[in-house]
Amino acid sequence: MQLASNNNDYIEFREFLEQACGILLGDNKEYLVNSRIKPVIARHNLSSLGELVTKLKSFSARNLKEEVIDAMTTNETLWFRDAHPFRILEEKIFVELESQLRSRPLNVWSAACSTGQEPYSISMIADEYKRKNLGKIPAGVRITATDISPSVLAAARSGIYEMLALGRGMSDDRLKRFFKSSSDGAWEVNADIKSKITFQSLNLLDNFARLTDRFDVIFCRNVLIYFSGELKQDILSRMHQKLQPGGYLILGASESLSGLSDKYEMVQCQPGIIYRAI
Repeated sequence: MQLASNNNDYIEFREFLEQACGILLGDNKEYLVNSRIKPVIARHNLSSLGELVTKLKSFSARNLKEEVIDAMTTNETLWFRDAHPFRILEEKIFVELESQLRSRPLNVWSAACSTGQEPYSISMIADEYKRKNLGKIPAGVRITATDISPSVLAAARSGIYEMLALGRGMSDDRLKRFFKSSSDGAWEVNADIKSKITFQSLNLLDNFARLTDRFDVIFCRNVLIYFSGELKQDILSRMHQKLQPGGYLILGASESLSGLSDKYEMVQCQPGIIYRAI
């Protein structure tokens, strides 16, 4: 069963999604909407995508809007995804910045953190660095992890993962060092790794005033590909305002930065590219 009774329903839904969270759907993504929104339609006893769009326009639809955004957001992720950003963090950024951090922690923002694999990976890398370099970064690392989805943030805060999820990038050695097993076969991130991270809700389309820190490093990976060029530039400009001078922005492997040469300079890391705030 197709949910859209006519093309206008799909167009209106697409406009809602872009205005609500920045996701830009193409003209040929009806199948994606159909597969992800059908359960939401059923739970709310609605008959079509058009009826859903009408309900989303009402002032009392906040929970429904969150549910729709949650359904349409891609929340697949890996531990230590792409590997080289974490190598760069440990071998270049920590080494370069640690001399500036005698009295404060190194502040990292994991934007669009999904179910927590990225911020927990950062926390583990920080732990490994400190163990190998005693006395370095004495105030530690503080990680702010944000996402638009309440359900994935709840999963991230719990720090509990099934073995299937851990099989996507987590080595046996790190599993033994950084997790404890539970009787039901799941594994929970150790408390010391969790303690470095604060999870909070944030829509990247909103202003970042609630983020009170300025950051030394921002991870914003594999999310901007879903936004228009104009929105992408706006988000990256506002992220620049939240970076310390000389701080670093790390994007996804398939993402690049263009048109912001007055704010960022490219740094080649072989392999990998990061961007330094000017």
